[in-house]
Amino acid sequence: MAKTTTVRERRWVTPNKRAESYASELKDKVHKRGPKEGKPLTDLEIGVRIGSLQMKNDHIGIYKYTKALKEGKSKADAKKYSREIGKRK
Repeated sequence: MAKTTTVRERRWVTPNKRAESYASELKDKVHKRGPKEGKPLTDLEIGVRIGSLQMKNDHIGIYKYTKALKEGKSKADAKKYSREIGKRK
């Protein structure tokens, strides 16, 4: 078996662009890019997109919670802050 010397490149997008794309695909229930463009999403693909969006939301909440604790807030205040959507002014 011969090794290939070609360099493979990873296709990726920033998380906010992927989330935006997933949200629009979920809304229309159709692939918007790639080889399946225009074809309907399967139940599995819908589940993957919903799970990915939920995971991003959970990561943001955990980040905000630990940040608030490091700033010296109480656990109750940190929990409340982690559930807020948007930036504080």
